[in-house]
Amino acid sequence: MGVTGPIRVVVAKPGLDGHDRGAKVIARALRDAGMEVIYTGLHQTPEQIVDTAIQEDADAIGMSILSGAHNTLFVRVLELLKERDAEDIKVFGGGIIPEADIPPLKEKGVAEIFTPGATTASIVDWVNANVRQPAEA
Repeated sequence: MGVTGPIRVVVAKPGLDGHDRGAKVIARALRDAGMEVIYTGLHQTPEQIVDTAIQEDADAIGMSILSGAHNTLFVRVLELLKERDAEDIKVFGGGIIPEADIPPLKEKGVAEIFTPGATTASIVDWVNANVRQPAEA
């Protein structure tokens, strides 16, 4: 396919949760690691997130969910990506997500879930290892 340039990640805060400090920290860590980051801001719908990812030619979507609506929001984003023939965009996320909910989310297609305490380095390392590799300069 010949994709070049840095990895592009949309960092999104879906739903009604108004706390975005963690999402901003992750966005900055990814940017500082050489990735292009598009931060959507607060209160995004799954449709807005998927539209942004497609318009921005993103390689991945990282969602921060603290509201408890993770099962609904992750699944809806995955459904929309499938409907839009954009399943090559990897979806990962983090936030307050109970351990018991992680395996079912992964079975549905969420590539990785980071829980509180995950380091920015571990997230950057995961993205570098699991999302499209950037072209050599």
